[in-house]
Amino acid sequence: MMQPNSPPHLDVSDKEEEVEEKKSLSEQQPTQTKTGKKRKGLTEPLAKAPKKKKAGQKESIVVQEKEQDDADKAANPKKKRRKKKTITDVLAVSEPKAGRPADLQKTVIDYFSDKRSVIEMEELKLKDSNFLTCNDLTHSLSSYLKEVCPKWAKVQKQHTEKNSVPLLIVCSSALRTIELIKQLTTFKGDAKVMKLFAKHIKVEEQVKLLQKGITHIGVGTPARLQALIEKEGLSLQSLTHLVLDWNWRDVKYRRMADIPEVKVDLLKLLDTGALKGCREGKVKIGLF
Repeated sequence: MMQPNSPPHLDVSDKEEEVEEKKSLSEQQPTQTKTGKKRKGLTEPLAKAPKKKKAGQKESIVVQEKEQDDADKAANPKKKRRKKKTITDVLAVSEPKAGRPADLQKTVIDYFSDKRSVIEMEELKLKDSNFLTCNDLTHSLSSYLKEVCPKWAKVQKQHTEKNSVPLLIVCSSALRTIELIKQLTTFKGDAKVMKLFAKHIKVEEQVKLLQKGITHIGVGTPARLQALIEKEGLSLQSLTHLVLDWNWRDVKYRRMADIPEVKVDLLKLLDTGALKGCREGKVKIGLF
């Protein structure tokens, strides 16, 4: 009677070889974690940890870097920004100089040079004979006017036209106008003086005052004088002496020609009719 087929007999040594083979295969394949990420095999070389520098080496490197920075700064020093000087800064340390006809002439030419043709620029040029003696910074207003207008009593007596003045004094502000009027005491005599500035006084009121009676001396600011001329409240027909408060400086050491808005108004006033009167020989300009 034949026995059923039995599994082939395996040798123990063959089994051991099979187990060893499987073990080596499992070691070579990367295993997976629960999250599905592969874990590196044990056979992969581990990353080398960076060597720690010694404390002495660190300090020497820091010192070297600092020395290099200091050397760079010494070789390339930062340029200090120069503070831009203002007119006040310049004039505060400069000695005051008396105005001259050439100063006014230059101011006129510089302003109108890009606004007029060559022929028109020629008409703006004045001669020395168009100017009165300039203040040498030793005069008060009254003493200066006595010098440049010695026959004032006669001029005052002959003036009979309304809306016009034979003597016009131009300054930079209302406060300066008041100061100059006070200084006229010893010069004006019985002459009527009118303040012509914009502060607290409407231009229409001043037009009425000029039309009401005869005024001999007008003292005011360029802007208001220009406004009165445009409204025909003030005429330059009787004008013979035009005095500019040229040398006086305000608290910021600025002359009237140093204040942009005042300078522009002054030049417009001169262009309105004063320069024409100078060319015709009717008007003379004084720089006080």
